[in-house]
Amino acid sequence: MPGSGSCTSIINLRFQEGSEGSPSNPAKFKNQDFAQLKDNHLRRGRQFVDRTFPPDSSSLGDLPELSSRQEAQVKWLRPAEILKLQNNSNEAIFCTKGASRFDFGQGAVGNCWFLAAISSLTFRKALMVQVVPMDQNFNNHAGIFHFRFWRYGKWVDVVIDDYLPVMNNQLLSVRSKNGNEFWAPLMEKAYAKVCGSYTDMNAGLPSEACKDFCGGVNVDYKLQEVHSAGHDDKLWSSLSNASSCNSMICCGTAQKGGVLVNTVSNSGIVDAHAYSVTAVTEINYRGSKVRLVRLFNPWGRKEWTGNWSDKSDMWQRVSPNDRAKCEDRDDGEFWMELEEFCRHFSMLFICCENPNFIDGDVNCQWQSQTYDGKWTAGRSAGGSLSNRSFETNPQYRMKVNIIDKSEKEDKNIVLTLMQKPRQENRKRQSTYPIGISVFKIPPGTKSGRLSINQLYQLQRQKDTQMYTYARELVEMHSMEPGEYLIVPSTMDPYQSADFILTIFSKTDAQITHIHGVPTDNKKPEEESSDNKALRDLFNRYADQFGELKDRQLRMLLNDNFPHGTWNGFGYDTCSSMIAMFDVDKKMTMTLVEFTSLWKKINEYKQHFHRADVNKNGSLTDTELNVAIDAAEPEIDLNSGMVRLMTFRYSSFEATTMEGFISLMLRLGKTTSTFKDKSTDGVINLSWEEWTEFSMYN
Repeated sequence: MPGSGSCTSIINLRFQEGSEGSPSNPAKFKNQDFAQLKDNHLRRGRQFVDRTFPPDSSSLGDLPELSSRQEAQVKWLRPAEILKLQNNSNEAIFCTKGASRFDFGQGAVGNCWFLAAISSLTFRKALMVQVVPMDQNFNNHAGIFHFRFWRYGKWVDVVIDDYLPVMNNQLLSVRSKNGNEFWAPLMEKAYAKVCGSYTDMNAGLPSEACKDFCGGVNVDYKLQEVHSAGHDDKLWSSLSNASSCNSMICCGTAQKGGVLVNTVSNSGIVDAHAYSVTAVTEINYRGSKVRLVRLFNPWGRKEWTGNWSDKSDMWQRVSPNDRAKCEDRDDGEFWMELEEFCRHFSMLFICCENPNFIDGDVNCQWQSQTYDGKWTAGRSAGGSLSNRSFETNPQYRMKVNIIDKSEKEDKNIVLTLMQKPRQENRKRQSTYPIGISVFKIPPGTKSGRLSINQLYQLQRQKDTQMYTYARELVEMHSMEPGEYLIVPSTMDPYQSADFILTIFSKTDAQITHIHGVPTDNKKPEEESSDNKALRDLFNRYADQFGELKDRQLRMLLNDNFPHGTWNGFGYDTCSSMIAMFDVDKKMTMTLVEFTSLWKKINEYKQHFHRADVNKNGSLTDTELNVAIDAAEPEIDLNSGMVRLMTFRYSSFEATTMEGFISLMLRLGKTTSTFKDKSTDGVINLSWEEWTEFSMYN
């Protein structure tokens, strides 16, 4: 989008120039080195095939737009092969005459959100070459290309081969309008690799892709709410500022009838669809100023047919200079008046490397500092302020030195919080509700962490604390000079996750990540040797997120329990154990959950050995009855039920230790649920409670 000015560059304090993950030295996605791979394949005279994102159905995924029969017809071909199949005698070209929004059109993948973001990116020439290295071509290229994206705090270099999915002799997804230009289909493939598959790109918000193109600040507006509240002037100011700062601007329409289907309305606007905003302007019409917004449909066709559309006669009543702004072409681009724009579109998304677009101060020099953080259940995942464990959340103290008094409520601090997903595939990613709490720290407060009692006494920067499931939380603050405490948290405690906290400041703000214990707390008692040993045992088998999956739990138990006459704990048993103790419903086991399990296992182990009179490593029906009575004296079971449980939890006539522990854990969970949910001996469960209890157990 042509802007009236340009923003100053932001000072990023996260990276030293040239450090890994910086724009000039992106990290290697999947540990693939583009230069090395290309050089090796050129020397060997071979074409590169990407085994980490192979040209087959696993990379395509299960596209909802295609039937299984159609998916079977998809072929993977290189650009030269595609052109030959289409009887196109032109040579394949990576990019000609610079990248443009008119180079491509959407295909069979429902990723209009991604293509709308690309359309906006094409206006940002410097950023475009950062994401799409333009020194690539099909001459001596070895079938290998690379693209760069910002992913959760660092830039990554993504390597792909040039095999593309084809059906009915046409590219399945993004298609080049001139037939032989391939930068857009290849860029889409690189992003599909980052997402996990082409299917994982189906449906989304343009703000997600815009963030991955620059790593900057995202702000969104609910257009109809803004318009209904009479804030059109503020909205126009935001659009104008964003345009001046060369921001990426996109928007979207709402679903019709709550269904995610791209139906075309009588006005030409597509429902449940993403567009890019390519320009804003004011023109004179019959003596009055009219505010117009120019939009682009990534389909490359289907345009607005109302006032100020390409064929509207209103363009004949304006000056020649204004009339020249409208080109009557069926290319997907059109003008709308601001009021119509707010009526037909539901959301507006603005993204820029620099927060200057917030107030239009293009000369302000912002700084940013990014922190990689972690919430760990039982250690630093304290939940919201309503929990006393809130004090264990990561804490950041910040000193603000200056605020612009000439500007009312000057937004001098911008906070962004992103939760890192643990699942690789975009569609399988789940997140917890996250929030940011900000407190004003009184002068004279000791340095270090603050306790929950201290936090309760502090002035809060916001009247209400909101939590969101969104990929990213963005907050703008007007902070007077002084010291503040920033606390990112999940809504509930015991929820383990990694996060990225970025603090943008208009002035030089001093920020410190506080470690240790709260300043007014007594020195914690020394950890007991038993607790330390258990924690060390857990950490030896836990993954990089500090959690156990069924495979790791099975290995831990079988390595640390003498098997005797039985074969150890099986996968099904370990999966059941995780389910029974899964407080945060993440299908993994945290240290806190494992501690409870370990205590129960050792307790049942002792009862097993006491009941095993002949010491043969198994329990008869009679011995099993004795063990159950000793372990759970409140449970009254008849001999028939004991025989049924022996059959269910034993492979033979007798019950092994594994079977006994599994039986007792289930029996204990069943008893606990009955006590919690029953009245006068009758249990009442909703369908959701019943399915969770019976199926996830």
